[in-house]
Amino acid sequence: MKTVRFVVCFMMMLLSLPAFGAGLEERVREHTLKNGMKLLMVERHTSPTVAAWIRFRVGSVDERSDERGLAHLLEHMLFKGTRTLGTKDYAAEKPVLEKIEETALALTAEKAKGDKADGAKVAELAKRLKELEAEGEKYVVKEEFAEIYARNGGTGYNAMTGKDGTTYLINMPSNKLELWAAIESDRMQNAVLREFYTERDVVMEERRRSYDTEPGSKLWEEFVAVAFHAHPYGQPTIGWPSDIMNLTRTKAEKFYRDYYKPSNAIIALVGDLDPEKTIALVERYFGPVPPGTPVAPVSAIEPEQVGERRVEVIADASPEFLVGFRKPTIGSPDDYVFDVIDMILADGRTSRLYRKLVVEKQLATEVSSFAGPGSRYPNLFVVAASTRAPHTVAEAELAIDEELERLKKEPVSGRELQQILNKLEFEESRQMLSNGGLARNLTEYEAVAGTWRYLIEHRQKVARVTPDDVIRVAKKYFTRENRTVGFITKKAEN
Repeated sequence: MKTVRFVVCFMMMLLSLPAFGAGLEERVREHTLKNGMKLLMVERHTSPTVAAWIRFRVGSVDERSDERGLAHLLEHMLFKGTRTLGTKDYAAEKPVLEKIEETALALTAEKAKGDKADGAKVAELAKRLKELEAEGEKYVVKEEFAEIYARNGGTGYNAMTGKDGTTYLINMPSNKLELWAAIESDRMQNAVLREFYTERDVVMEERRRSYDTEPGSKLWEEFVAVAFHAHPYGQPTIGWPSDIMNLTRTKAEKFYRDYYKPSNAIIALVGDLDPEKTIALVERYFGPVPPGTPVAPVSAIEPEQVGERRVEVIADASPEFLVGFRKPTIGSPDDYVFDVIDMILADGRTSRLYRKLVVEKQLATEVSSFAGPGSRYPNLFVVAASTRAPHTVAEAELAIDEELERLKKEPVSGRELQQILNKLEFEESRQMLSNGGLARNLTEYEAVAGTWRYLIEHRQKVARVTPDDVIRVAKKYFTRENRTVGFITKKAEN
């Protein structure tokens, strides 16, 4: 009976949400502070909680060549505390941190000499750095942010960094919103990047574990690097190994002071709140924070591709296949057509590629399509398949090509287009079920599409896509000279 009641309640919520989605424009309250920070609020009294998301419009795409991996490493570092949190005595800790940085910069400079580096000097500086880091550890209070939040009912405390931005999130009891504002405004102004070089080593290990020894991740990294020659979308968010080892706290502090500030920040608060009181609270805590430097648009433009690009990764792993086609960014007219193509090809078990590759021909164990590696700038439409033995990536490639060619020739049926709209409505409603899901979408689309209203406009514009649009876009973009192919070849046994 409990299961039945849950399903009934769930369906009733879904049925009520399209109306909520349709009225979302009236429900979202916007407020912009004088320092440029954007605040988005939705009042929902379904539970005495608030989802609090802070999105910074700065990600790995905004790094210079000598900063690759910095946004990701800073995500780690901003959990380390401030001048008042995460330390037993900042006045005593500060001179130790300065000595650590002085020594680390000297070590980095000596190592940069390569074969001409003084080995004895490198060893002495490395030894000195280790000693200073041990001294600095005496002042550190581990995970104090997380401990304070947990003691006060916070859940889901996390962060994530991608190509386009960095997000910090938590769910809080609504009566603890002022605590959140105090902590996060302090972090925005007074973060101390303690344990920097220890954490840099942690990121190096993360890279080895998640990329260098993981064939699927390595394939994606190589695939993206081949697809983008000039644009920074081609660089890995975590950075290449040599990038990580040359990051310094000095670089990180400048990046933080410039960009992790109100002019690049979007806050979404969704839940049990009073908008007027919330605006006053946010103004009180975040209003005095200096605006920082707005992130400049990336000036690099990817040159026109003049031929197919292919990359192979040889690994002791099952074969995998990727094919990507360059396409416009989010919000462009053709991008809405790609959303339709995405759902036709690989959204669910009734999609064309799933039926053909997984069910009928049994060439693959799974197949998917998506846009990546970011959204703020022109990107890729990617189809991915994991092949099923004894079939090969060549067979998967041929089957995918056949379906892409079919899109150029056969008009999509009205029934398929209607199914897409139905799925979109369901998915949009599902995402609005949770405060966190709505807060995520508000910050995401405000950041990458330029307005959270993309949430409202998206399905309306998808509904205007015609079968002729699909044929036109397929013919324009699904060409040999516009595609990049990547695949894993199983390592031969000796």
